[in-house]
Amino acid sequence: MSTEPTPQHRSYTWQDPRPIVEAVQRLSGLEVLQGIGKGTLPAPPATATLAIELSEVEPGRTVFELTPEGWHYNALGTVHGGILATLADNALGAAVYSRLPAGTGYTTQGVNVTFLRPVTADTGRVRCEATAVHVGRRTAYATATITDLSGRLLAHATTSCQIFQADAQQPSRTGQHAVQGTGTTA
Repeated sequence: MSTEPTPQHRSYTWQDPRPIVEAVQRLSGLEVLQGIGKGTLPAPPATATLAIELSEVEPGRTVFELTPEGWHYNALGTVHGGILATLADNALGAAVYSRLPAGTGYTTQGVNVTFLRPVTADTGRVRCEATAVHVGRRTAYATATITDLSGRLLAHATTSCQIFQADAQQPSRTGQHAVQGTGTTA
């Protein structure tokens, strides 16, 4: 057994997120998410970084999926809990967002994830199905399950979100960051 680790490489691309930020002013959350799902709006860069994909969206319900790879692993040889928490946070927030009108945003106030089983590349594709339980004027609450494709429960998550009017100034701030971070990384 070699003590020298074998170098691994990964490259990916992402798109400028400004079209999403600009769409928030004129489209409902459901319409924005549908645009991302259809490819008429770019996926958020964070989902490209982790290879998280939106696979289903309807009012108050979303499904995001992830195929575990070695680069998702922690030092123990399982998918890092933060990766699964990010998968859950995407699905939970999007379930809330799918019920919001144009010009309205949200931010996660807190996420709680309970891990039930380890996840590895051998687990195969996993899916996180989230449902918005309550969406009020200022706060929202959602729940989610993470399962393998046979339906075996891997984790459960909940979130609370703060609802707010979207900031029309955000596209310019996002644009500055997009210029600095374009291209492919290795």
